[in-house]
Amino acid sequence: MRKKITIPDVLVMKREGRRISMLTSYDYPFTRIMDAAGLDIILVGDSAGVVVAGHDTTLPVTMDEMIYHTRAVRRADPRALVVADMPFMSYQTSIEEACRNCGRMIKEGGAEAVKVEGGMNMSHVIRAVSQIDIPVMGHIGLTPQSVHRMGGYKVQGRKEQAERILEDAFAVQNSGAFALVLEGIPAKLAAEITAELTIPTIGIGAGPACDGQVLVIHDILGLCEKYSPKFVKRYAELGPIISDAVKQYIAEVKAGEFPTEEHSFS
Repeated sequence: MRKKITIPDVLVMKREGRRISMLTSYDYPFTRIMDAAGLDIILVGDSAGVVVAGHDTTLPVTMDEMIYHTRAVRRADPRALVVADMPFMSYQTSIEEACRNCGRMIKEGGAEAVKVEGGMNMSHVIRAVSQIDIPVMGHIGLTPQSVHRMGGYKVQGRKEQAERILEDAFAVQNSGAFALVLEGIPAKLAAEITAELTIPTIGIGAGPACDGQVLVIHDILGLCEKYSPKFVKRYAELGPIISDAVKQYIAEVKAGEFPTEEHSFS
């Protein structure tokens, strides 16, 4: 029987120096395939708003949409730890609202942990949610929900910003988070943060020294044409494969070659 990955397991991986693999997933079939491959953490990302729903940013994503995607992922009964993104404005307005919505993600969505964006400015939220026994993964650096303040998806933590990012990292850890995503920051800064924190760091565009790495599944499979960040490595190009299959189907339907007797009932 396969052993379920839990938060204590992730913390042990940090202590033992074993790298942590994390990818996004938003549905049942992808989750089954990814989990069978041996993934450690599945992130039900609000990136679904971009790669699945077609928005330009993650900002329009709602709680109900995130709960829907999280339920779909959990139906695959993954061995991997399931972490769900808290969407924009689901946790920023008040501690009471944050606790309620994080609770919904666990109770209704089936998530095993939640992820919130922000450092020192969100430490009070991380602390409050953690204190009601909802595990929290932090996220600092390039935080996509802050895209307007940042003036776009720009690298954070260069020069005078580095100290602030370091302070954010400690604020997240000290508030009770069990792990921390570092996005879009210089590799040297990410290495320093990883060395100083006792909780695992998960990098995305943060260099090789993080305790783990995360990418968007549609990006590594070549299924998202909107953006192609420098930190993404495409492990497959499924777009042309899917297109060829659809073209072949269309051609066979037009020519009367599908369905055949093999695909018909007597």
